Amino acid sequence: MDEFDGKTAVVTGAASGIGNAMATRFAAEGMNVLLADIEEPALADAAAELEATGASIATIVADVSDAERVEAIAQAAMDRFGAIHVACNNAGVGGGGLAWEIEPAVWDWVLSVNLMGVIHGVRAFVPRIIESGGGHVVNTASMAGLTSPPFMSPYNVAKHGVVTLSEGLYQELQMMHPEVGVSVLCPGWVNTRIHEADRNKPDTIADPEEEGDLLNMRDMMAGFIESGMDPADVAGLVTDAIKREQFYILTHDDWNTAVTARMERIKSGENPTMMLPIDP
Repeated sequence: MDEFDGKTAVVTGAASGIGNAMATRFAAEGMNVLLADIEEPALADAAAELEATGASIATIVADVSDAERVEAIAQAAMDRFGAIHVACNNAGVGGGGLAWEIEPAVWDWVLSVNLMGVIHGVRAFVPRIIESGGGHVVNTASMAGLTSPPFMSPYNVAKHGVVTLSEGLYQELQMMHPEVGVSVLCPGWVNTRIHEADRNKPDTIADPEEEGDLLNMRDMMAGFIESGMDPADVAGLVTDAIKREQFYILTHDDWNTAVTARMERIKSGENPTMMLPIDP
């Protein structure tokens, strides 16, 4: 897909971070953009900023863990713009700790947003992209979907799932509907609010009571994130990947060596080792 002007993009998690940067970049490319997010005030602010540039914008408040709400996102885009050409299944949350201590409610929340939200998006958006004559799907995974950092088990499981879902989807579309491309975005540290995802957690999840090593790890990761890549740079990589029909979008060279090392350990039967880069 090399022509964006006049086409329509849908972005979930579009009120902030990578999602907002992608929506902004698509609008700058001349696309109509439907922004979806669970945070209504932030979504309204993001839309107002884009509308001030003259962009053609629509919004919908939605929790992507709810299949019916994701279907509503897709239908809203069709009703407003008449087509969907690019769909970015980007909404995500963070959650972690020691794998054997993490509450089931946390597992349910992280998997329902980060994995099931993408699955709902594939089901809702892909048929409409086909109906619209073709386009591209971008699923946001993470370098945690290609490695396995400690203290992040729910996040890792979800993001590994997004990677393999995307790989299967790519092959199926190549066989059945090659006019629809697929990319999986696997960023490293990016300056977003993913480490503040607790602001949207369900009431069933208690506030974390972390201390010692776990608290230090949480603070260290927050520092990595806050000093990470500008989301606008990630959005540029995504736009370029769509134009080139590039599947894997890896943002950080220092993580690429960790991916290679993991594959080599698997091939040789070696045990896992620490996968968390020292530098952001």
